[in-house]
Amino acid sequence: MYLIRNFVIAVSWLFLSVSMANADEQSTQTKAKQIWQLLDYLAVDYRKAVKDGTVSSAAEYAEMQEFATAAERQLGELAPPPSQDLVANAHKLRLAIDQKASAEVVSAQARALAAALVTIYPIPMAPVRLPDLKRGAELYQSNCAACHGVSGRSDGPLSVTLSPPPIVLADHTRARERSVFALQQIIMHGVQGTSMPSFAQLSDDDRWALAYFASSLSYSDNDRQAGAALWASRPNLHAAVPDLAKLSQLSEANLVSTVGADVARPLVAYLRSTPASAGAATVDTLPLAKAKLRESVAAIDKGDMQGASRLALSAYLDGFEPVEPALAAKDESLFNHIETTMGAFRSAITSGKPAEARVIEQRLQDLLTEAQAALGGASDPLSTFIGALTILLREGIEALLVVVAMIAFLKKADRRDVLPYIHAGWVAALTAGAATWGVATYLVDVSGASREMTEGFSAVFAAIVLLTVGIWMHQKSLAGRWQAYVRDKLSSALTKSSALMLFTLSFVTVYREVFETVLFYAALWSDGNGPYMLAGLGCGIAILSAIAVVLLRSSARLPISQFFAFSSALVAVLATVLIGKGVAALQKVGIFENTAVSAPHIEILGIYPSLQTLTAQLLLVAVVIISVTYNLRSRKNLNAESA
Repeated sequence: MYLIRNFVIAVSWLFLSVSMANADEQSTQTKAKQIWQLLDYLAVDYRKAVKDGTVSSAAEYAEMQEFATAAERQLGELAPPPSQDLVANAHKLRLAIDQKASAEVVSAQARALAAALVTIYPIPMAPVRLPDLKRGAELYQSNCAACHGVSGRSDGPLSVTLSPPPIVLADHTRARERSVFALQQIIMHGVQGTSMPSFAQLSDDDRWALAYFASSLSYSDNDRQAGAALWASRPNLHAAVPDLAKLSQLSEANLVSTVGADVARPLVAYLRSTPASAGAATVDTLPLAKAKLRESVAAIDKGDMQGASRLALSAYLDGFEPVEPALAAKDESLFNHIETTMGAFRSAITSGKPAEARVIEQRLQDLLTEAQAALGGASDPLSTFIGALTILLREGIEALLVVVAMIAFLKKADRRDVLPYIHAGWVAALTAGAATWGVATYLVDVSGASREMTEGFSAVFAAIVLLTVGIWMHQKSLAGRWQAYVRDKLSSALTKSSALMLFTLSFVTVYREVFETVLFYAALWSDGNGPYMLAGLGCGIAILSAIAVVLLRSSARLPISQFFAFSSALVAVLATVLIGKGVAALQKVGIFENTAVSAPHIEILGIYPSLQTLTAQLLLVAVVIISVTYNLRSRKNLNAESA
């Protein structure tokens, strides 16, 4: 068992290194968001600082110069470094402000630079859940009204003490230039040099709810009523704002060029106050996936393969991954097909095969259209029941086998005193799973990279620990005088620290499967078929319980040497499955490359058509073969010496 602890230490260092790399990626995304916010401020507020080539507000102008300088500096700090065009355009923007260029010129340059920035450094620009404006109103009154005023007129009791004064959110001239995403970023990061603090402590859903409510303060009820009438009577307007993502990124000023000023104002007023009207009543991120795929191909055409790879990854994480649970519950075959094809697209880019990538992108566009149609249809009760049942059985079998093997092992070894550690591990995992359900349903969206990292790291961890335990079990299955070994050796082998390791293995193995399951169940629950989902859950629990009883009784009848031999083979198989699934999950977040190969896709066995996953599994199998060969030779030599 000392070997297990050494493996765990090594794995922990590996996880720490990879986590630091992921933290760097998140830091880059955070910096990109802050730069975008600065550019948005320049585009909107510069007109208050300069008029007709003359400074009209020294304080505002100094702020504009500061923001332009900060944007240029922070752009140079991004990793990987930005293109020369991006750097040159940032420098050009700063010079335009220094030369007191017109507001139209500065605004156009800032907008263009911001658009180029998010193309190269993709950032999520829309909520993953429908914003709750009632919640947004509550948050506004408790967090914002003291400064911005109850109705956004900057007349709150604290406003007179602030310099510069808080923004007048009810000022339509200024508000028409700003998107909801821009407001959400201000709420997230605050504004340096002002009294506007960061509200990073709020959940992402709350920040979007607050941003949507604040964005509605410059519009009247008449505006909203006129917008509702336009939206109902002119279906052609739906193409201008097809979904929540577009609504979140669109300012009224942007929309004017498409529908005209007389329509843009009431339309934005209505849609921001009732965001469910923009497209479907549920958030559909698949249009974002389609857009990022097109941008990725555009980057390929420019020869920017690194940018194309980042955009391809964004298409998966920001566009497709949020709807994975719902799609897998409705059409698992389509879900698997899209996931595999997404991997093939990324592989074609990293392998330097632009022609192949273009062909795959076209195929993906068709598949994502099919996915939109599948998600748009209602779920029937029977499919919900079957989906809930099969998901639990699929995810639960692996965890059940590991836990049952550990319980049976301790019973065989007459170490029932350690059983509470095993039971505490899986009970804690189920409790954490229930908490995850609540978080995923009511607080934040648990998806994207966080989900894949959790699944990937826990699978790799469990695989390595299981491999070590399997090798140890096989070695002991070849030893003689089992009763003497159990009596004299096992008591010292299973120390308190080893028992804690078994608790950890029990927790990690079960929680990994629970984590995946609750996300699928949250998607099924949101479809309105909760009772049928619970029926499938109950049925699945009954079946898993029956399997556990059969396995425990069967293992009790096996002679101890045969039991150890069987258990070592079982955990070796499980370790092979888990290492494949772990590497596949980490491929999705870009930690490992994904090189497509001709191989079957058998998810239940952790087999994916990827060079990296198959290589990891083959390496693990090689370790198993070497250890088995070594154990057999050691026994042969020992028998020869005894003779």
